[in-house]
Amino acid sequence: MATTDVEPREVPPTGAQYLAVQASPEFQELRRTLRRFVFPVTAFFLIWYSSYVLLGAFAHDFMDNKVWGNINVGLILGLGQFLTTFLITGLYVRFANRELDPRAEAIRNEMHWSER
Repeated sequence: MATTDVEPREVPPTGAQYLAVQASPEFQELRRTLRRFVFPVTAFFLIWYSSYVLLGAFAHDFMDNKVWGNINVGLILGLGQFLTTFLITGLYVRFANRELDPRAEAIRNEMHWSER
């Protein structure tokens, strides 16, 4: 019977360790950085989406203006909703890769380092 090398499992962090990390200045800065991106972008999108819905409900003539052939303002703004969603997703991924992930990784490494 062959033996295999088995690496020892890491001990999961305790609740107290999680609370200590959560209270750390590095974690608080990570949260502030996330909120500085998420709150303004969310507000922008909610205003943009609400404007589209309100225009569709109350500005029929404006939304029905022909731009090119059978393409009207309502269709362009509706497609703009999809484009905005993809744009926000791309911006968030880039932001997370550059700003959030390195900081989170550093916090995670510090947490594992303190366990050993």
